[in-house]
Amino acid sequence: MELTKKTHACVRLEKDGRTLVIDPGVFSEEDAAVGADAILVTHEHMDHFNEDRLRAGMEANPAAEIWTLSSVADQLAGAFPGRVHTVGDGDTFTAAGFEVEVHGQLHAVIHPDIPRITNVGFLIDGGTVFHPGDALTVPEGRTVDTLLLPVHAPWNKVAEIIDYVREVAPRRAIDIHDSLLQDHARPVYDSMIQNLGGGAEHGRLTPGHRTTLG
Repeated sequence: MELTKKTHACVRLEKDGRTLVIDPGVFSEEDAAVGADAILVTHEHMDHFNEDRLRAGMEANPAAEIWTLSSVADQLAGAFPGRVHTVGDGDTFTAAGFEVEVHGQLHAVIHPDIPRITNVGFLIDGGTVFHPGDALTVPEGRTVDTLLLPVHAPWNKVAEIIDYVREVAPRRAIDIHDSLLQDHARPVYDSMIQNLGGGAEHGRLTPGHRTTLG
């Protein structure tokens, strides 16, 4: 399986000639979902869900389908009848040849005065890679090889991110949710997560670059 990092929280996974895209949001490239056979969306916030990005992908491939939680599916189902599937915590399904498990229910707390929305994470191919969306969800009972790590957000701090890496205990962690992180701050985050993350290999990819998973 090949993973290509897109801007912010979006990634493309490719296997056996098929492509799965997760969270093409407003910070992602305009063509982030173009070429996808399947698209997963973790929640409704604009940096993870952008209707224009999704429409571009769905219109480019009339066989493409979307799997997401109800708050997003309700906004798209009318435009793409039969091609938008609602999922939630505990569900399993196959999308474009990828085996997917759904973990989690709620977005992380941004502030007590802001109501929490729903959020799901996607575990791909038995733990090859886990995308948690905007939450520090631990996929209970599963071993994660590559954790996509939401390294910088209004709802987190670096101590929480380090503890999350320790709790999930992946072989490696790759940064996502990073477009608001200034380049001069990255070495600080890199060294802290690498040195305190419990032995997990930590790295990041420049948008457009790729790595092999599994």
